[in-house]
Amino acid sequence: MARIKFSTDSAADLPAQMREELSIQVLPFPIAMGEEEYEDGVDFTPDEFFDMLLASPQIPTHAQLNAYVFTECFEAAWSEGYTDLIHISINSKGSATYSNALQARDDFFKHHPEAKDSFHIHLIDSKTYTMAYGWAVAEAVKMARSGAEAGEIVAYIQDWLDHVRVVFAPLDLRFAKKSGRVSAAAAFMGDALGLKPIMTFTDGESKILAKVRGEKNVISTIVDLCRKERQPGTPYLLIRGNNQEQSARLREACLSALGEEAALEYPIGGVVSINAGPNVVGLVYRA
Repeated sequence: MARIKFSTDSAADLPAQMREELSIQVLPFPIAMGEEEYEDGVDFTPDEFFDMLLASPQIPTHAQLNAYVFTECFEAAWSEGYTDLIHISINSKGSATYSNALQARDDFFKHHPEAKDSFHIHLIDSKTYTMAYGWAVAEAVKMARSGAEAGEIVAYIQDWLDHVRVVFAPLDLRFAKKSGRVSAAAAFMGDALGLKPIMTFTDGESKILAKVRGEKNVISTIVDLCRKERQPGTPYLLIRGNNQEQSARLREACLSALGEEAALEYPIGGVVSINAGPNVVGLVYRA
């Protein structure tokens, strides 16, 4: 009988309660803030990190997850008797983490050739960020608990990733520009005109969908995109940062336009807030 373990990294922004209830292993990215180093999602809550981020004289940095981290993960899953490990990774175009996982898998089977027929490591490049792939991990666990096999689950995850849409607006572009991780925002020159970019990721690359004037129009534009693109009957997720006022407006606008509440409202974690800034709003949905 198959025993499937699920893992992801902290940039998936899985809420603590969800990852605990579903027994998802989350590998934390290291974050350097001045002389201090933290583990994303372990040493602070998202809301605590928003305050830390704004108080920091310099934008913190985060490192990739190296091959050693994955080797430990694979060794543990194999020794615990799992037949499959399914790991969904942060966008490979923004981090070397996925390639490090591939290297670790190769090394694992070189050292454990006896495991090739009994232990399967499925590595999936999300090509995106935040709960755009975190949601797929959570739903995959539920499938496994209902008796689905690993192949069926991997196919579901890939199908979700092929259709998922994350639409967001960094309302303060300082972080996105300085980090350079959200390249489209770095090239956007709308501050002086009061313009805000509405952004997404397409095949791992950041893309500006629209440029709008004023935060009020940000909300209506995001909601209108979701209303037009979202597949009927599928859930949507509400992304929030530290801007409670704008998050409340987005929540109300979604309820009015879509006729239902979000399946989940959650705060972005440390890695995402470093790169997009804490003042962000957005939606995740299947298009």
